[in-house]
Amino acid sequence: MINLSFFPSKRLAWYLAKLFLTRSLAVLAALVVILMTLDLLGESGKILRVEGNGDAELWRYVSLRIPQLISRFLPFGVLLGTLISLATLNQNSEVVSMKAAGISAHQIIAPLIVASLGVAAVTFLFNEHVVTRATQTLAAWEKVDYGPVPKDSGITPNVWVRFGDDLILARRVRGTGAATRLGGVTIYDRDWETLQGIVNAKSARFVDGGWVLQDADTFDVRTGAVSKAKEFPYGRGLDPTQFTLAKVDPGEETIGDLRNAIAQLKHAGRDTAELETGLWHKFSGPLSAVLMPLLAAVAAFGLARSGQLFLRAIAGMVLGFAYFVADNFALAMGNLGAYPPLLAAWAPFALFLLIGETVLVRTEE
Repeated sequence: MINLSFFPSKRLAWYLAKLFLTRSLAVLAALVVILMTLDLLGESGKILRVEGNGDAELWRYVSLRIPQLISRFLPFGVLLGTLISLATLNQNSEVVSMKAAGISAHQIIAPLIVASLGVAAVTFLFNEHVVTRATQTLAAWEKVDYGPVPKDSGITPNVWVRFGDDLILARRVRGTGAATRLGGVTIYDRDWETLQGIVNAKSARFVDGGWVLQDADTFDVRTGAVSKAKEFPYGRGLDPTQFTLAKVDPGEETIGDLRNAIAQLKHAGRDTAELETGLWHKFSGPLSAVLMPLLAAVAAFGLARSGQLFLRAIAGMVLGFAYFVADNFALAMGNLGAYPPLLAAWAPFALFLLIGETVLVRTEE
């Protein structure tokens, strides 16, 4: 008689889920320890080169780097943990026993899928509340070459913006929206790639859709003449968000902050394809853990008498790593604007979900 329930027995479902989780976490821990050790060997010299840095700074770097490694390599850990679990079950003839009891391949995989959904949910929360903060803090520390990080004064230094053919350098940017103030402004007035003039101003403020530069010196390249002006109007249509959101890293922003940044940049008429791709990938990335049991199932199912367990495990590993390659490729295309953000983030997941299901059906069901 065929068992049509979603799970096998409660005890068997718990046994499979526990086996899957323990193996996956063990592999992840081993990966993180090895990769953290190698990373620390490469960065410790830079950290200790700064006067006053010691063991405390090394441990600080470890505490900031480990969340990134966990987030990045958790799907790999789930893939390898699933392969180890299923290969062990197959080798010990436990899969044969379950099949003989009328349990289908999908029922055997179901507890692993549900457990991986839990892993994906925890990963999503971990990314939002831990990884983004760690990434932001580590990025700020790396910018000062692991030296003392200055307290946040609300000033963003050295912001470059392109407006038409012109290049603008604002050495200090303070405030947001219409209250944005620029300090130490240099404008390189260009006609295509030809420099026409250079404008240096002490400060600039946003007024009625344009900018007013104070104490401006204008140098004309063709004549060599220098003119001064107490106030110099410039850049009508140049939105303040061009300066305040000059660089947004999706890895450093929570979903709410990233949504706000995208909305402001769209309002300013800037391209947001890369940020939208990163936003959607914050959802599809953690769900990659759900695919791993399906892609690795080839290690457990198939003709047990064929004696090719190792080759099937390799095939499962190849499928898993092919997903990561496709995912990174789609993200790159989305960042370049070649793929729509939604397609770039979700197409690899949908494709390999179909591939995994097809392989499972053809090999066992």
